Amino acid sequence: MNASRWDQRTQDAGLFFLRVSGSLFLLWVHGLPKLLNYSAQLQVIEDPFHLGANVTLMLAIFAEVLCPLLIIAGVLVRLACLPILCVLLVALLVVHPQWSLDEGQFAWLLLILFSSLLIAGPGRLALNVRFAGALRYA
Repeated sequence: MNASRWDQRTQDAGLFFLRVSGSLFLLWVHGLPKLLNYSAQLQVIEDPFHLGANVTLMLAIFAEVLCPLLIIAGVLVRLACLPILCVLLVALLVVHPQWSLDEGQFAWLLLILFSSLLIAGPGRLALNVRFAGALRYA
């Protein structure tokens, strides 16, 4: 096997690891608690755009449960990163603007991780590879 083919395989493995580990982390720490404790979360969720607690929570669940599952599967990865990035930016800039870098470090790291996936794409170890046309790069 030549060096460039080896480099491509290691790059694909790295993107796969980044995709799966980051998405599982977001899903486990933020998404599943919101989904499993929906009623309790309605009482405590911030509603910065006054959409109502129910709509805000549904949007958060979409970004923190469905989008990570799509990213893990490698389906529409770049598109699935966008809602996650929006939720993270709203949390950092609107809901918690008083957070220091230390207090918001988890959110900043997730922002870096999902921005990297948005830029780099899912790699070849993704279901997107099976799609044709524009969907392959979404």
